Parts: sequence; C-alpha cells; structure tokens
Amino acid sequence: MIKRIKIIFFLFIISIPVFAQQEWKHGRLEVTKDGHYLQYKDGTPFFWLGDTGWELFHRLNKDEIEKYLENRREKGFNVIQAVILAEFDGLKKPNQYGEVPLIDLDPTKPNDKYFELVDWTMKEAMKKNMFMGLLPTWGDKVIKMWGQGPEIFNENNAYVYGKWLGNRYKSFPNIVWILGGDRPPVKDSIDKKNIWRSMAKGIWEGSNYEAIITYHPSGESSTTDYWQNELWLTINMFQSGHAKKDNPVWEWVKKGREMIPSKPILDGEPNYEDHPINWDKKNGYFRDYDVRRQTYRSVFSGACGVTYGNQAMWQFYSKREEPVAFPERSWIETLDRPGAFEVGYLKRLIESRSVTGRTPDQSIIIGGQGEKMEYATAFRDTGNKYCMIYFPVTKGLTLNLSFLPATQIRVWWFHPGKGEAGNSVVMQKYATMIFTPPSTGTDSDWVLVIDDANTKFSQPGK
Repeated sequence: MIKRIKIIFFLFIISIPVFAQQEWKHGRLEVTKDGHYLQYKDGTPFFWLGDTGWELFHRLNKDEIEKYLENRREKGFNVIQAVILAEFDGLKKPNQYGEVPLIDLDPTKPNDKYFELVDWTMKEAMKKNMFMGLLPTWGDKVIKMWGQGPEIFNENNAYVYGKWLGNRYKSFPNIVWILGGDRPPVKDSIDKKNIWRSMAKGIWEGSNYEAIITYHPSGESSTTDYWQNELWLTINMFQSGHAKKDNPVWEWVKKGREMIPSKPILDGEPNYEDHPINWDKKNGYFRDYDVRRQTYRSVFSGACGVTYGNQAMWQFYSKREEPVAFPERSWIETLDRPGAFEVGYLKRLIESRSVTGRTPDQSIIIGGQGEKMEYATAFRDTGNKYCMIYFPVTKGLTLNLSFLPATQIRVWWFHPGKGEAGNSVVMQKYATMIFTPPSTGTDSDWVLVIDDANTKFSQPGK
C-alpha cells in the first residue's frame, strides 16, 4: 500500500600549561571500531566540522586569530585547517610579527620565533575545545605544479622537519596533521610519495606514535586514489572542489567507506561559499544553497564530518593583502555569511540523534530519485529507530520504510537554511510511503526525519 503524505510547515618545547589540560575534557581522537567515524578516547562521539583558515598563521595577528576562533567556536566549528608553511610566498614573506618560518629556506632549521605564534594558537584553540588541522606545508613546497614554491623538501629533510613538528606538539591532544596541501603525490612521471611518507614517519615518531594524520589532495581527487594501504593515514580525505556544481560527493564517500581497511572519510574542501564557479566570476558564484547540497549529501552518505570554506576567509583577504580569485568582501565582513551558520545547523542535526551509529542506505529511496542537483541521500541508524532523508529540491520521493519495525512513526521536516524543525506528526507507518516537502521555489532543500514513535528523540537540530 502506498500512502501519499504532504506535510506543511616542541609544544612550548616541554609541556602544555596545566590550565589547558584542565580545559580539554575527552582526550585525543581515535577511530571508532567500525572504522567509519571518529570519537574521543573516552568514547564521546566526534563530528568533524572544519573551516578552512589556510593563511591564518601567515596573515593574522593574535587579536585577529582570537576573533576568528571565537566566531567559529560560537557557530559550532571544532576543526580549523591552517598551513604552517603557507601558500602565498609563505617561506619568504614574514608573518604579522616579522618572522619567516625557516632559516635559509631549510626545513631542518625552523625559526622558533615564527613557531611561537603556532604555539599560542594551539593553546587558544584548546581553550575553546577546538582542534587545529595543521598542514606542515602547502603542497607547492614538495611538488610545485603551480603557485610560488619553491620545492624545498626531499626525503631526508621532510623526515627531520616532521619529527621536529611531532615532538614540539606531541603533548597537544587537539591536533590533526594534514599532509598534501592541495597537491597530488604523483603527477605524470613525478612521484613524491616517499617525501610525504618520510614527513609522516617523522611526525609519527616525534609524537610517540599518537598522531592523527590525513592528506589534503588536489581538486576532484581523494586519498583513496593514492594512499590505499598506508599505516600512517588515519583519515581519508577528498576535495570535491570549486570547478563545478554538484560533483558526486556521495560517490567519493561510498568508495572510501568500501575501502579495506576501513577508515573515516570526509570532504576536506567542498565548494567554498562566495567562490567564483571554476574560478571565473562570469560563471557566477557558489552560494550557501550550493554549500548545503554538497555538505549534507556527503555527510548523509556516511562521511565522518565535513569542512566548510569561504573564498575571502581561507585567504584572510583584507586591504593589506592582494586578492586571489575575486573575493567580494574582506574576511571580517565574511565571518557571518549564511553558509557558516548553516553548516553548524547540520552538525546540530546529526548530534541530535547519533553521530557514530549512522548507516548510509540509498535503498530507502525507491522512487523520484534525481541526478546532479536533484540527487537525494538517506541514512538510518544501526538500531532501525530513525532515518533521515535529504531532499535537495522540493519534489516528492517514494520511500521504503520496511526496515523500521515500528507500527507508528513520528515525522519532522527540518529546514537546513534555518536550522529549525516544525512540529512533528505521528502517523501510521506503511512499508512504502511518499513524502513531499512543505514548500516550493528555488534554494529550497529539506531534511525529512522519521523516528520510531515509541522513542523519545529530541526535536531535530536541538
């Protein structure tokens, strides 16, 4: 029976200060037993909500960093991705305190004065219960391809630099190391894998083998393309990128989840809000609706989280910097753009049910599935007590709810652009049901949340 439903509505070289240890409640990160998600050492689930602050150490002073971190903390971000050897002449152009990171461009001679700002930022992030996703270097310092470079790393100095970093920050529990920096490890006949392996080995050894490490690849590629059996790689990461709308993020996540051994996977760089499509403003810009479609669909496909970005924010554009690829406003004016709030709503939605008990299940959608912009995604919990379906556009879907043992269900419509759910409706469950979202028009996406009526789940997103 089909029922049609339409509802309206060196750490400071020796140790971390004691106050910082007291602030950090749950320990380091680790992978869940099923290999798909992240949790703290004490078993508390962790949903990765990252922000790309690539040029943070290079372009901001302490007051600006504190302002940025606090703004992101208030919105629910818990990972800040930033680069130590920055992209834009990061080896030769000093930071806001007049310091460059290396002496004589030598990775074996780090400038301690430069790293004092990294130390300070790590402690500030820890006070706010935030992780730093630290990139030891942008990728052009290993394989230039484009950008400024220069290529300064080989296998030997990469290991020394990595071990120095691992040792300096080994007592910080709020760190995820991110290698790669927007470059592939292999390009045509050029193979730089062993350099990255050496850097990873150094970080691992320097951190007493406690480091969490991932790799940030270039656009429209994934670590699953290059790093399939690396012991040092804790988390798989892909970059769906900025070239076109509606790249199939669900396929990248699915591929990652099917890899053996299983590792968590996430989109570490989906389309940035306010980024010109394919780097040409004549094509228009990605806006918050575009961000929502990609972030929701990767998470609903089983990612362990997702990273947001804004075109002005990642480069911390201001009057004192040259703009890159047509930012529309300064980073200060960008702090409260809609997409930055809306990815926080996604995090709250996931946390209102189960962060680590999710199972992607596209078999729930049996009618009305679309392609590209219209592609819908679904997941359920492992106990078959609830499911969520992301409707990227307002058209009806036929759902197979036979996996739910309940005879009655509680139905909610959650608005991703507002972070709100309307009143719930309790109804009879049928094996097959058709649901149509409550509104029509452009930029109108919805999440359908279906709970076993006998459960006492909270309002979605609360």
